[in-house]
Amino acid sequence: MTLGEWLASRALHPPEALRVRIEAALGGAMNQDAGDATDVCMAAAERIVRNVLRHDCTSRHSALDLLTADALMTYAFEAAGSAPTALGQKAAEAMRRIASLGALAPEGATA
Repeated sequence: MTLGEWLASRALHPPEALRVRIEAALGGAMNQDAGDATDVCMAAAERIVRNVLRHDCTSRHSALDLLTADALMTYAFEAAGSAPTALGQKAAEAMRRIASLGALAPEGATA
């Protein structure tokens, strides 16, 4: 099963605008094996947050980007739930990766 097929099989489907952004963020990875979902979705979310923090994190225009990153992290952990023994390690990795992005935010800005 591909990542795209796995996403389509989820019980809850995101609104169209969000679905389009998720697919765009994943790009060619939509054709990767669904077994890679945790790492692929986490990396895509990290790229989005990095971009928002570097460019326009205080704008309302960044809202859909932040929702997309949130959805991707949710998918990452939904996929990680299929291997519960590694869940703690994946959670710690996600915290480190996302926390490191805080250094990119302009002083005084809140995302």
